[in-house]
Amino acid sequence: MPGIRTASLIGRMDRSSRGDGPLSAPKLPAMRVHVVSDVHGRADALAAAGEGADAFVCLGDLILFIDYHDHGRGIMGDLFGAEAVGRMIELRNAQRFDEAREWSRTLWASLGGDRTQIVEAAIRRQYEALFAAFPTPTYLTFGNVDLPHLYPEYLRDGVTLLDGQTTTIGGLRFGFVGGGLQTPMRTPYEIDDDAFAAKVAAVGEVDVLCCHIPPHIPELVYDIEARRFERGSVAILEAIHATRPRYVLFGHVHQPLTASLEIDGTRCVNVGHFHARGTPFVLEW
Repeated sequence: MPGIRTASLIGRMDRSSRGDGPLSAPKLPAMRVHVVSDVHGRADALAAAGEGADAFVCLGDLILFIDYHDHGRGIMGDLFGAEAVGRMIELRNAQRFDEAREWSRTLWASLGGDRTQIVEAAIRRQYEALFAAFPTPTYLTFGNVDLPHLYPEYLRDGVTLLDGQTTTIGGLRFGFVGGGLQTPMRTPYEIDDDAFAAKVAAVGEVDVLCCHIPPHIPELVYDIEARRFERGSVAILEAIHATRPRYVLFGHVHQPLTASLEIDGTRCVNVGHFHARGTPFVLEW
């Protein structure tokens, strides 16, 4: 694809070590930021992920609804068991979304009670542990499975929420765009293309653009394990061409075909599936 080249997953903004003479020492980074996405319940690993960082960035998807590897974990696994969740995953992976929703309705009907209250109580338990584990300072935005209306209850000093907004970290301008685009999955925080594009536009020109979802590039949006294309953002891709940030950081696609590539001088990096890896992407400059 013209203007795009794949690259190794390197987080150094300026790799130059050339000095005035042959004995010049390599330039040491003055700032170190750790970035995670798709935490999905891993409160146990968050504190350690911030060790040694000057700042911590989280790109969303805090909640673990369904664990695609251990079907007995997550909110759905706790409520309905591994076998029932396995059936739902099978239907989703086959893109039989109507059948998956019908199966979900059957499960909830068997449980009884108010579905909204049951789910929100489980989410609150996860949020309480996750927000308490964030190191400081943390800058975060929403993922597509998150519930934005609950975030203000758990924010504290040193934990800053940004969505369609910017902040300065170590002298660089960081922009944040949270949430996902609408899909047949109908996850909690999916918005239409125009609303998402408006947030990208509100961020404007930045050094580092932090999003939950990737730009609309096939290599970045294809999940090799789920064997499907996730939705990427055309607005993010257009912003790359228009404003040329140094980095675009994102998550969402847990097992991408390509984790890192360059578009017209902008390095685009999937920072990794934190739930599985438990380690952050490191950005230094």
